[in-house]
Amino acid sequence: MSRALQLAAQGLYTTTPNPRVGCVLVKDGVVIGAGWHESTGQPHAEINALSDSFTKVGAGGTAQGGLAVTKGATAYVTLEPCSHHGRTPPCTNALIRAGVTRVVAAMQDPNPLVAGQGLAQLASAGIAVSSGLMETEARALNIGFVSRMTRGRPWLRLKVAISLDGKTALNNGVSQWITGPDARRDAHAWRARSCAVLTGFGTVRDDDPRLTVREVATPRQPRPIVVDSRLETPLTAKLLAGGALIFAARPDTEKTSRLTARGAEVVVLPNPAGKVDLSAMLQELGRRGYNEVLVEAGAKLNASLLREGLVDELLIYQAPVLLGDKARGMADLPELMELAGARRLAITDRRMVGTDQRILALLN
Repeated sequence: MSRALQLAAQGLYTTTPNPRVGCVLVKDGVVIGAGWHESTGQPHAEINALSDSFTKVGAGGTAQGGLAVTKGATAYVTLEPCSHHGRTPPCTNALIRAGVTRVVAAMQDPNPLVAGQGLAQLASAGIAVSSGLMETEARALNIGFVSRMTRGRPWLRLKVAISLDGKTALNNGVSQWITGPDARRDAHAWRARSCAVLTGFGTVRDDDPRLTVREVATPRQPRPIVVDSRLETPLTAKLLAGGALIFAARPDTEKTSRLTARGAEVVVLPNPAGKVDLSAMLQELGRRGYNEVLVEAGAKLNASLLREGLVDELLIYQAPVLLGDKARGMADLPELMELAGARRLAITDRRMVGTDQRILALLN
């Protein structure tokens, strides 16, 4: 299963909106086939593992020859095999035809179209099934997919680069570069695994970011998303080249037409206060198939997302520098009068990346 998870991770940047899945076939203690799901519309991990086993048969590696080698095998798969016909046929049928006698899944599929039905179908065919082996690792690999299937919204990861005293920029807005090149390269890997990178109009106005992946190799780019209540995004903004998705709070036909002509898409989702309805925005992103969204924004949008309880995880890069009390903080949250009101975090990972410390923390 550990090997299957390693294979699944090879689809980290490519499988969206599908989950990242790996499969290893074992017979008589020997691995006879392995594969992973590479991209949407392509064969699933189980099919690739079966094909790999057929290839290993040699010159006579036909499906019939493959059956001889797969009959009686155990399939270790990081996610319950699918039992419905989507863009590809059900994997359960292929496993049954291949003569597999045991299937071990790391976790059940949270997709309502599967949700235990895949394992049930295999069991009804006489195949021994079980799930839960290395489930924690499997869930972590597909945390966004699980979020979308169970909550209807993507996993929201808020990234900040801060000084040792918790500041993100000087008071005049200068922030390049607080962290070192290794941390910036690592942050681009988190961009690459994300379906989209979310920012606010203020960041677009002040920094004009591209929000693209440049420091690591990736076959696709995350979509830039802008929270822009009054549609003030400049037509010269660099992220428009990436087909930006802009959420506004009020319709404006003229501005929308101009932004659309530059390749953007505008969605109007107002809340009662005349701002963008952030919760509805995440539901819309879930409807569009976004699994993971990375937030790279300023203190105001960060605070809004935190106040509304929409942030799932913090990705913090902390540099060994001091910027002073007048520098800008990571979120414009209201002042607390009692420590009982402090937000408690669960740190899940802490490590050095170059000269900077990287912290991953879940919000309780």
